[in-house]
Amino acid sequence: MTEVTELLSRVLDAHGGLDRWRRLRQVQATIVSGGHLFGIKGQPQDPAPREMTVWLHEERASVTPFGAPGQRTDFTPGRIAIVKPDGAVVSERLDPRGSFSGHVLATPWDALDRAYFNGYALWTYLTTPFLLAMPGFEAEEIEPWHQGDEEWRGLRATFPEGVASHSTHQDFYFGPDGLLRRHDYHVDVAGGFAAAQYVYDITEADGIRLPARRRAYCRDAAGRPILSQVMVSIDLSGIRFA
Repeated sequence: MTEVTELLSRVLDAHGGLDRWRRLRQVQATIVSGGHLFGIKGQPQDPAPREMTVWLHEERASVTPFGAPGQRTDFTPGRIAIVKPDGAVVSERLDPRGSFSGHVLATPWDALDRAYFNGYALWTYLTTPFLLAMPGFEAEEIEPWHQGDEEWRGLRATFPEGVASHSTHQDFYFGPDGLLRRHDYHVDVAGGFAAAQYVYDITEADGIRLPARRRAYCRDAAGRPILSQVMVSIDLSGIRFA
């Protein structure tokens, strides 16, 4: 388990507290997503709302509908599947990360690639920042990011082997109130491009505070987001924990 430093402790408390988080098991939300990345990958995203489910203490996620009415995805790090309403498997892939070997940004994705990306990305987002206190994660404070007249303190996380996410090393920046403002990573399944994701509209659900709106951009060598193109957009509503 990550050593709970002064900054991480403050961040966890600001988002609802580790004790509260440990009493919860699952989060569900309505999601509307889009962005330029999916067109590049040959998987353009329509604006229809979908239902996202994420398990909080194991890396598992599902979204419905996917591909056809009633169909859902079933994501874990070692398997991605598309499943019919009656449970029949439409298609599946074991060791899904291996299918991205040699990919560059322009390499097309198939439906299972898209489902895998959705699964690990939303699991990461909907468990942030509490995943930083999970077994195997390491987090250390880094230089802050200055945005306008604010200073955002940063934590660099090293993700453990066996946890699927964008990249092994990811940076999280928090405002003076301890709440998440920005999340930086490399998208290894899309050629490793550098991304800066800004978050907005902090909302509270069942005592947990989290952003309802996310916008991810490519970032330049100086760490600045290239605002002319939204690579991924995510809007969440109806967030509820169980």
